[in-house]
Amino acid sequence: MTILNISAYKFVGLDDLAGLRARILERCEALALKGTILLAPEGINLFLAAPRDAIAEFLDWLRQDPRFADLTPKESVSDAPPFARMRVRLKKEIITMRAPAIRPAEGRAPHVLPTDLRRWLDQGHDDEGRPVVLLDTRNDYEVSAGTFENTVEYGLASFTEFPAAVAADRERFEGKTVVSFCTGGIRCEKAAIHMRELGIEHVFQLEGGILKYFEEVGGAHWRGDCFVFDARGAVDPSLAPSSPP
Repeated sequence: MTILNISAYKFVGLDDLAGLRARILERCEALALKGTILLAPEGINLFLAAPRDAIAEFLDWLRQDPRFADLTPKESVSDAPPFARMRVRLKKEIITMRAPAIRPAEGRAPHVLPTDLRRWLDQGHDDEGRPVVLLDTRNDYEVSAGTFENTVEYGLASFTEFPAAVAADRERFEGKTVVSFCTGGIRCEKAAIHMRELGIEHVFQLEGGILKYFEEVGGAHWRGDCFVFDARGAVDPSLAPSSPP
């Protein structure tokens, strides 16, 4: 049986977390989905696995809530579910940064589409002629599985270390276009907003993260695999499971 794996997130204000958790868990269990869904006042982050029909039925149900109507997942397939069970958890943040002034639900950072980033990297500059700097916002063990060529990364043990690391490195980005990236888009969106708050002028996030880049572009300018937080360990640029790093 082919299993569809999806990941998606949305920064949106949620104030009915307990009730929402109960409704979502009931629906997931009824459809025999496996994975993890995180809910927080700032939004939703989900990783799910099941046959395609069950995933489609769940997404149709979830999108009936106007807050999630435009939820757009990244997809990959595997021979078996990479999760052992279904969990829906309440959190303070759907991605922990501990920077309460950063509120993505109030406005997104500018983004660059995967196809446009590929073009920028091919030509060596953005459309305004500025050099492009890629900034990996993931943790060190994720970066070790693979990353883009010529990437800036800080050897982070936790995303909570990112604000101090980038603040100490501001001069590197002057006069350049910075593209923050991460696995699925959630960390690099918070990172890009934070960098703009620091006064770094030309900052974009990679829309959909590495997984969407693989889906639309493949492995151009990439080296290695992409770490994922499930039993697959990592996926290669064709989105096929690979050995854990």
